[in-house]
Amino acid sequence: MWRWIAGAVCVGVSVLAQAQPAQLTAQQWREDLEVLARAMPARHRNLFHTMTREQFNAAVAALDARIDSLPRHKIIVEMARIAAMVGDGHTNIAPTRDPKIGFRAFPVALYYFDDGLYVRAASERYRDLVGAKIVGIGSLTSAQTYAAVREIVGRDNEQNALFFAPHLLVMPEILDALGMAEGPDRVRLLVEQDGKRRTVELGDPQPAGMMPPDTDMSFMPRPGWVDARTSTPLWLLDAASKFRLEYLATHKLLYVQLNQVGNEKNETLAQFSERVRGFTASHPVEKIVLDLRLNRGGNGMLLPPLIASLHRAVPAGARDRLFALIGRSTFSAAQFLVNDLERYTDAVLVGEPSGSKANVYGDSRKIVLPHSGITVRVSTIWWQVDERDRREWSAPTVAAGLRFEDYRRGVDPALAAVIAYQPPAPLARALLSAAPTRAGIDKAYADWRAQPVNRHADAQMAFHEAGYALLRQKHVEAALAVFTLWTAGYPNAGYGHEGKGAAYLALGDEARAASAYRRALQLDPSAGGAIEALAKLEQRQPQP
Repeated sequence: MWRWIAGAVCVGVSVLAQAQPAQLTAQQWREDLEVLARAMPARHRNLFHTMTREQFNAAVAALDARIDSLPRHKIIVEMARIAAMVGDGHTNIAPTRDPKIGFRAFPVALYYFDDGLYVRAASERYRDLVGAKIVGIGSLTSAQTYAAVREIVGRDNEQNALFFAPHLLVMPEILDALGMAEGPDRVRLLVEQDGKRRTVELGDPQPAGMMPPDTDMSFMPRPGWVDARTSTPLWLLDAASKFRLEYLATHKLLYVQLNQVGNEKNETLAQFSERVRGFTASHPVEKIVLDLRLNRGGNGMLLPPLIASLHRAVPAGARDRLFALIGRSTFSAAQFLVNDLERYTDAVLVGEPSGSKANVYGDSRKIVLPHSGITVRVSTIWWQVDERDRREWSAPTVAAGLRFEDYRRGVDPALAAVIAYQPPAPLARALLSAAPTRAGIDKAYADWRAQPVNRHADAQMAFHEAGYALLRQKHVEAALAVFTLWTAGYPNAGYGHEGKGAAYLALGDEARAASAYRRALQLDPSAGGAIEALAKLEQRQPQP
């Protein structure tokens, strides 16, 4: 499938000088809001894919009624909330990318590690805060601050919100608008450090740096700042290069980092892809690691040569040789690449869930509001891999999150997991071994899910394999237990409900079978097995 540029064209710079924002009249803000309300439905591919037109109109009307009483920054935050209601990551109003918004930032950098929200870097003035865990902001707890800020983030999934939230939580205008500050200039933090809690006040916000669109550069050192990490791991050595490779001879591992789906000035991605293939042919390479953790997109049309080179680099039938490191920043065209890896290779995904999903709205285009000059981005294309794929993200086969202490020490748990990787015992085999009792099946799944590496792993193929195997073996109650686990864990997966229908039918419970098949068809109208089974059931029912 041809894939066009996944995001809007934008200047990729880390800091942009900001002029003093123009102060608009209430009427001018209303006119900007009217343009937003008219242009978003007209330009978006399907603005109402997660909300109704009535909900959108009500939100616009509610803001319009309050404009007279709101300062500039609160109007902008409420506009961002309306854009985020759409429910896709390419539709947004982004204070992190739009200098016309002109929000400022306190000189601290936050990050949501696996064990909480931490100050991972700061200016010299706040060096004593580096390494502190954020317990609360203003009157809100850390959990409440995230719940508040996620509502103004255009997102494909929760990982997408998790990526942007820490960048927004250092902007005083946003903190004030969301009720975490007592004005747009200062904020109080409740922090925990060395086992003690204390309250600190941040002040003196400066113009916020603008984030480039297609590479996560936020981990890169800033002049005059103090960073928590005492050494720099391989994946954070060079975010400025779109792609690079390094050979770890001790492990016979070829590390390929792709930070953006694009061409360099002196080398195209296709040429780099051929260089990867050539290296594997001339060196003893046992594992290839493709790192996409800083990759936020680019030009999806450039991906086919890379997939082809990886195919040629991995011998047919060779498993557990190709690995892809993914995370919350893996978005847009980088997600396209993950989709292809899942479809066409045996790549083992390692890390965090991705920041996007297989079927998604993308290719954002700009709407510039006439008076404020603020940019509203809307998605113009529906990218579909498989209409039945309802996953919220691509889940890693091996979960490898980042804790603050890992970051401080320069440890990379994801790369370490690849080096130590051993193929796990298949879940389907464990479920079949635990049959035929339901208690045994439930315990086998609970034990599997409790293993840290399986934190995010997708169990659906295992449920399919084990459930239908048990049906063939006439262990119908056990099969029903497996399909029930499937629908409980993945309620929007039609195949799980279709399996339940087959199990209920085998038990002679036609009413529950029909109900399960109908639910399967609601989720997947093309499910042939459910259509055929339901038709037979309806033929057997007495006619009134």
